[in-house]
Amino acid sequence: MPGWIELQRGDITMIAVDAIVNAANQALAGGGGVDGAIHRAAGPGMADELRSRYHGCPTGSAVLTGSGQLGDHGVRWVVHAVGPIWRGGHDGEEDLLRSAYKTSFLLAEDAGARSVAFPAISAGVYGYPLAGAAAVALRTVRDCLVRAESIERALFVLFSTDTLEAFERALRELTPRG
Repeated sequence: MPGWIELQRGDITMIAVDAIVNAANQALAGGGGVDGAIHRAAGPGMADELRSRYHGCPTGSAVLTGSGQLGDHGVRWVVHAVGPIWRGGHDGEEDLLRSAYKTSFLLAEDAGARSVAFPAISAGVYGYPLAGAAAVALRTVRDCLVRAESIERALFVLFSTDTLEAFERALRELTPRG
């Protein structure tokens, strides 16, 4: 039986799930928005692990680390996904965003996660239009859940009301009526 998708407004660093997906940059160096919040909440150990294991990450891909101090909330892993910067939609952005979500999902599943929390990758400072970002995210995660072996719950934790509303609209459009 496929898992399910949930949406909620809140702080992704306060969510009790097995894996949290971080909207990372290519350097994996921490930054603003959700990336900065996750790095601050995880503490320096996660950044040390990133530096020692990886030398960046290409757009559309992801890497996995331990959760550092996020483990105090039950989080076991952080998946650092690099989404595309919006350049008008003609530079492969949709494919790269889809790949970032799919790679993140598969890394979490390979690690043994049963639950995973996602942010709105690329929809903040990277400028991806909210409606499009929500549609790509939800479609991709839904398709992954259908084939998932361990992940039962995919939670989108969205920081602003506007982002939550965009994801709610996209989910209604994705969900069959009847």
